[in-house]
Amino acid sequence: MIIEFALSVRGLRAMALCGVCSAAVLPGAAIAQDAASLPAEASASADTSASRDVPGNAIIVTATKREQTLQETPVAVTVTTAETLEREQIRDLRDLQSVVPSLRVTQLQSSANTNFIIRGFGNGANNAGIEPSVGVFVDGVYRSRTSAQIGDLPDVARIEVLRGPQSTLFGKNASAGVISIVTRLPSFTPTGSAELSYGNYDALVARAYASGPLDDHVAVSLAAGINRRDGYNRDEGSGTRTNERDRWFIRGQGLFDNGGALTARLIVDYDRIDENCCGVVNLLSSPATAAIRALGGQVSDPADRFGNVVYNNFPSTNVIDNVGVSGQFDLDLGRVALTSITAFRTTDGTYGQDVDFTSADLLRRFYDQTLETFTQELRATATFGPVTALLGLYYFDEKVRERQDVVTGDSFRTFADISVGGNGSGAAVTNLEGTLGTLYGNPAQYIGRFFVPGVSETGTFDLENQALSLFGQFDVEIAAGLVLTLGGNYTMDEKRATTTYASSDVFSGIDLVDAGGRAITAQGIATTVGTLLGLGRPATQAEIGGFAQASPAGFAQVQAGAQAFAAVNAANPQVNPLLGARALQLFPPFVNLPNAVESGETDDNDFAYTIRLAYDVDDALNVYASYATGFKASSFNLSRDSRPFLGDAAALAGAGLAVNNLTYGSRFAGPEEASVIEVGLKASRGRYSANLTGFRQDIDGFQSNIFTGTGFFLANAGKQRTWGVEFEGTANPVDPLTLSLGVTWLDATYQEFPLSSVGDLSGLSVAGVPDWTVVVGGQWIQPLPGGDELVLRSTFHHEAETNIVEGLPGFVSQGQGAAIAAADQFTREVNELSASLTYVMDSAGVELSVWGRNLLDNRYLLSVFDSVAQPFAVSGYTNQPRTYGVGARYRF
Repeated sequence: MIIEFALSVRGLRAMALCGVCSAAVLPGAAIAQDAASLPAEASASADTSASRDVPGNAIIVTATKREQTLQETPVAVTVTTAETLEREQIRDLRDLQSVVPSLRVTQLQSSANTNFIIRGFGNGANNAGIEPSVGVFVDGVYRSRTSAQIGDLPDVARIEVLRGPQSTLFGKNASAGVISIVTRLPSFTPTGSAELSYGNYDALVARAYASGPLDDHVAVSLAAGINRRDGYNRDEGSGTRTNERDRWFIRGQGLFDNGGALTARLIVDYDRIDENCCGVVNLLSSPATAAIRALGGQVSDPADRFGNVVYNNFPSTNVIDNVGVSGQFDLDLGRVALTSITAFRTTDGTYGQDVDFTSADLLRRFYDQTLETFTQELRATATFGPVTALLGLYYFDEKVRERQDVVTGDSFRTFADISVGGNGSGAAVTNLEGTLGTLYGNPAQYIGRFFVPGVSETGTFDLENQALSLFGQFDVEIAAGLVLTLGGNYTMDEKRATTTYASSDVFSGIDLVDAGGRAITAQGIATTVGTLLGLGRPATQAEIGGFAQASPAGFAQVQAGAQAFAAVNAANPQVNPLLGARALQLFPPFVNLPNAVESGETDDNDFAYTIRLAYDVDDALNVYASYATGFKASSFNLSRDSRPFLGDAAALAGAGLAVNNLTYGSRFAGPEEASVIEVGLKASRGRYSANLTGFRQDIDGFQSNIFTGTGFFLANAGKQRTWGVEFEGTANPVDPLTLSLGVTWLDATYQEFPLSSVGDLSGLSVAGVPDWTVVVGGQWIQPLPGGDELVLRSTFHHEAETNIVEGLPGFVSQGQGAAIAAADQFTREVNELSASLTYVMDSAGVELSVWGRNLLDNRYLLSVFDSVAQPFAVSGYTNQPRTYGVGARYRF
């Protein structure tokens, strides 16, 4: 049953509206709201001039729900300013990792599948049923899925990346961290900007921003932009280019501020993505790959994985529409400030992909995905002497629907014929159909029914999620400069999953172990009877019948012996030759949710908390120590690989739901809980600043979501532990030069993970987490006559070599060691250099720039996985090559 909260959606909306209405008649309407009391989401500067970033730890941070400098904020947070975003040509959250050493962003199979990882921990992409471990907020509004997060960054003032659990400040729990995007408030002074950039691959970016007053109390702003680029991969199969960009957005804001107690902010946004994305390269071929080539199909050359060539028999579809509206109301009552943020968002996506990633017409996948999300946050902050308090209520209501079709292509039957030992004529498949039909009593029943083109799986996955959180934090100054922070978050979360999915593939519904057992039994009887009759060959059916009639007891003994041998060896591929065709059973039968055994519901409750002690040694040195916990509720496996738990097999059989050849796996993963012990210091001395953090982070029940080549295996890891040290510093040794350094060291291991998709990983390192990440940056501002400037900026991003995945499930049949060894040959090391040179004509408000990203053309693998329908072959995604261009910006 979905949570029946006392505060329904309608009730919360009413409360929000009542709060606004009552503000108009409350006393104290003339109380001025100073900058320091502005709420986090509304305190971004509206200045759009070319003013410089403030140095080092003087940067303003608001993700802690208070406006403070970075020096004053006793949490691990990295701030990326608007100037940095412009100079580095950072267009969306995927590019942000180049300047934030503890953040990793990975693009996966579609434009909507991007995974955010902080401190080596994060998940949520590629499966609509999984909430991300890293929460993304835009102006205080939670974006629940990556398809709603990755559009271009409009009118941004800064991006704040908070590391570790953030339970007591954000009503929506984020067990790994938070990315908080803060945009500019509308300005009461007319201001604006226009930007145009052109680069290689015919990249075109055009953006504009304008803001000004409607009257003395209302200001508005409008931002719009397009981002287009040809793909950097040539698709030799479909004759197109993949990994292109084709996006546009429009975003409007309104601000009411009459200088009194009440301010209001309304934001409406729309963005659209329509692009051919995410080319896959072949990394390791197998005999199945040879079968694809035998029928005329092609895959990329494993020896030239970075040749920017891929093969598909049709271009992918990635059309995503995001629409959102939010309203924020702030009421300053002097000692107490009230904030209400109400938001409703929809995301509609249409996707299509050649999921065998070859030029042969084997498999196609099409799906539509819809998200409807309503959020309501009510928050009160107050200061009474040495105590600063924050109390909040957060409500979340979301509906997810995904409709999916998997289609067998015209070449699949030929591919299957070659795979089972034929020459592509279809004779081998016909023989297989006849053999299996005979084993089940009718030689003709399967003729012409295996591997036929058309829809093989179809249906919908639905998820309803409601959650309510009560959260709060108290900062108590117990002595001069010594602050104790106590915070808590109690969350109630309920989910209901419903599926109406079905497989129509005949061959995938046959239990090849049972069929092989029948074949072994029949062969054993024929061979034994032939020997007993002295035939020198297996007996025919007529001869076996005659023997059984003449010697019933002898035949019974022969039959029992053959059946015993079959029972022992039916699952042995060395004895049962039919098992070699299992790789072609891509569409096993599906048991839908809910059913008599599985409710399809989860109900989670948790109390997360934070304890922190911070001390201002002086104005330039702060130290702190904290212990914090985080929580993420259960997640459902909303994919075609959503399978009952093996432990439910007997109950399903008892309920008559154990259909033939039913496979088992995971329906959902239970909650994941994080705990972090952290110590840190922040220092700022004149031209220099330094922030140092040490931590130990434990994740219990990490929701691991592994792509198996045909679906996803969702399971809880027992415990993941990470030791880490983070350093961020800036230096301004001489006035024209500013230097920055970010260093992250991580040691991540699975303390317990006995049930991974490749076996027990307990005690092994977590793949994809580099030991060292280093970001070095520098900016030189050279004054020119007339007040103009020349700005040279460069950043180098390094990640030490690391394994990309712990193991490849497709190799498990050869043993866990083989699965791990197969993955060990694929590693990643990152060495990316970016730079820009900008001529700033201050008096004219014009900037001209030349820029480049990944100037060293450092190529590496983003992820690897078992190739679809190609046993013992491996595929992967590659990073973006060198890009460069020129740009112009005008400000007024």
